[in-house]
Amino acid sequence: METQEVGGDRPSKGRVVMLVDNKVEGDSRVQKAAESMAAAGWDVTLLGLVRSGKGRSWKLGNAEVRLLALKTPLAKRHAERHRSLLRRPLAYPPGPLAAYRRQWAKAWRVDVTTRRDALKVAPQAVGTPMFRNVEAARLAVAGPASRFMQRWIDYRSRQSTEMQKAGRRLQGPLDRVFTASWKAAKGKRAWRRLEPALWDYELTYGKEIEALKPDLIHANDFRMLGVGARAMVRARAAGRQVKLVWDAHEFLPGVRPWEDNAHWIPGNTAHESEYAPYADAVVTVSEGLADLLRERHSLNDQPTVVLNAPDRPGVPLDEAEPVPNLRELCGIGPDVPLVVYSGSPGPQRGLGDMVEALPHLDGVHMAFVVPNPAAAYIKGLLARAEELGAGDRLHAVPYVPHWQVVAFLSAADAGCIPIHHWPNHEIALITKFFEYSHARLPLVVSDVKTMSEVTLSTGQGEVCTAEDIPELVRAIKQVLADPERYRAAYDKPGLLDTWTWERQAEILDGLYTTLLSDLAKAKARL
Repeated sequence: METQEVGGDRPSKGRVVMLVDNKVEGDSRVQKAAESMAAAGWDVTLLGLVRSGKGRSWKLGNAEVRLLALKTPLAKRHAERHRSLLRRPLAYPPGPLAAYRRQWAKAWRVDVTTRRDALKVAPQAVGTPMFRNVEAARLAVAGPASRFMQRWIDYRSRQSTEMQKAGRRLQGPLDRVFTASWKAAKGKRAWRRLEPALWDYELTYGKEIEALKPDLIHANDFRMLGVGARAMVRARAAGRQVKLVWDAHEFLPGVRPWEDNAHWIPGNTAHESEYAPYADAVVTVSEGLADLLRERHSLNDQPTVVLNAPDRPGVPLDEAEPVPNLRELCGIGPDVPLVVYSGSPGPQRGLGDMVEALPHLDGVHMAFVVPNPAAAYIKGLLARAEELGAGDRLHAVPYVPHWQVVAFLSAADAGCIPIHHWPNHEIALITKFFEYSHARLPLVVSDVKTMSEVTLSTGQGEVCTAEDIPELVRAIKQVLADPERYRAAYDKPGLLDTWTWERQAEILDGLYTTLLSDLAKAKARL
């Protein structure tokens, strides 16, 4: 293992490449891991991606961040690239032909109409009387023919659109047969047919990893697991001993599919199952998920739990940036009741339930702190609030840097986590739970198993039934009526100390050290 300089004269503990399948900004866990491991003496390069435009790079403390431009030609499904005679035999083939034919039909209709009108209003411009008679005969046929042709082309174009939609959803009988056949034939390797887009990540990241020659690869989540495992295999085949850490953020069989098609779950779970055995260590976010992962992948060791905890308040990583004022961004004063939701939006996260509850909460405002306040889903929620007569009390504001989150959220009166019952939601204490806690906010959480149990045991909030609007209204009213009762739970000695990233970073640093210590010992024996 090479030794190099990190952060001045300090020798590096080893070269680490972290992998994530997003643009890094907004992913607080990945940012904190890269920054804290670099601060602990590791030479860290974090590779993320951009889905459009050019890549770029910057520094997170002593860690280097590089965003790679993702090319996704393999993301297009077979049905999006080829005409399916079984799905829609009359559809146009994928490509520009349908648009060309629609435009051609419209041009013909305009031509026929104009020529007919010209015979009426400017016959002398058309030609001789004999030619005008011939023209009239032609138009008598061309008029109905052009109308028929336009309708026929419109019908085929609709068939093409429906074929494309079906090709993306992949939920028809043919798709189920296709999925089952490849699973039966290939088992764990079936992802190559079901989710070939996973190769786009490999072809984007692979050479970058090899050029960095890491001692340890830290692969975040399931897409990067395969990328990291293949890079590790190639390195070992070339004579370099590299360790692989897989950071499993979610229980993949229990997530809501990120894409609306029937191949997504079986394809990605097969990919994860193929490469999980290559990991030298597994890291995850909760004990419940650790148990599920060990059972699902027959792991020899229990995964190491590194909680999604926030930075310890009072230890800012960038004192030059003032923390924005949440209430000012919402345009409200200090005495206005404010309930906050912070995190990724989505129907399964219960933001729609919060909007529906708003008309029943007189004078209460809600703030959605989200990555993109202008996203279509958020705009839809704001429009729904307007329909309900509560549009002036719902606000969407952007994320702040992860080291500002706790101070930013502390301006609210309560934190809300009304997530729905999905298997993955039942087993974890999610990031916003810890962020709300350090902001000392009374909590309103749905009755998902782990989070509701902790909330009730600590006394830091109220639990409501998921997707039950009256229950959500009740719980919000209850915490706003006596917030200090719930804030008092945070005075329990040691409670918040264990829920800090500083404590979690020590665990991750120890894991890295153990893995590379084993590697150094193995090298010494050679």
